[in-house]
Amino acid sequence: MLETSARLLALLSLLQSRPSWPGSELAERLGVSGRTIRNDIARLRELGYPVDATRGTTGSYKLGVGTKLPPLLLDDQEAVAIAIGLRAGTGISGIQDSSARALAKLEQVLPHRLRRQVAAIHQSTSHGPENTGSNVEDPEIDPGVLTQIATAVRDHEWLRFDYTGADGQEGEPPSGTAATSGHKLVEPYRLVSWARRWYLVGRDPQAGTWATFRVDWITPRTPTHRVFAPTPLPGLDYTSFVLRDVASTGWKVHARITVFASAQEVLSRINAAVGVVESVNDQQCVLVTGADSLETIAVYIGMLGLDFEVTGPPGLIDHLAVLGERYLRSIGR
Repeated sequence: MLETSARLLALLSLLQSRPSWPGSELAERLGVSGRTIRNDIARLRELGYPVDATRGTTGSYKLGVGTKLPPLLLDDQEAVAIAIGLRAGTGISGIQDSSARALAKLEQVLPHRLRRQVAAIHQSTSHGPENTGSNVEDPEIDPGVLTQIATAVRDHEWLRFDYTGADGQEGEPPSGTAATSGHKLVEPYRLVSWARRWYLVGRDPQAGTWATFRVDWITPRTPTHRVFAPTPLPGLDYTSFVLRDVASTGWKVHARITVFASAQEVLSRINAAVGVVESVNDQQCVLVTGADSLETIAVYIGMLGLDFEVTGPPGLIDHLAVLGERYLRSIGR
């Protein structure tokens, strides 16, 4: 027979594995009496685990919705952060099922207020293509800030915040946007996660202009609780809007590369996180791209396997000339 502490963990694991369990089946699985199961359920409740019971001949036990998180597990921010990560994991090849099972277990015991926060972030977020080749340190995102923005998106409430844009940072950080620093009041429409960063797409209610804001540069002010009538982005493609803004303005180095192939052909050959492709005609397009260095852009366009023309920036032209000479020397020419 299992010791009490080990048996409690085994009982908790069983309760998490499916919606409900008859008491007799739990007793059989753990090799104890029905009375012991009832006592162990009482101990779990004392520890803060919400366990609901149905009485009668068909009585059963199931984990219920708690009024607080069970002790010694997760605080509120940790629970929200894990739930966000698990939701993202459900879209990653190879771990979809595991992420979904873990998320179901977590959401089963999340208090209602935390489940609303997680749902708000999920419903308010789009995901752009991931760029796994960046060597730039990932920014830290405050889960409280992310939750406040997502709630404003979900509830269609004006969002007031202070913004420290690229013009307010030392140097010119990568993956920024064209938005300038200052106090902002916007209609928030969508959160977009792209290349390990979070962006907010918002609309100026007075000017009617759209902008992208990096979430790690946002410091929210007191919630306005002022509801607005949504005016969706033309085309409703918030992800493409962010990609275009960041690719054209947000990197240390950015360039427009003429490629002698159709836009469809180029898109079939690149990771979409590299940039945005603009069609010119059936034989030509423009790749709007950016990176942290000239070397990275040179690698990107070299991997296309297509003819291209570079007219700027000057540093990129010089770097490609050096690379060309180096490659020719490597084969004795």
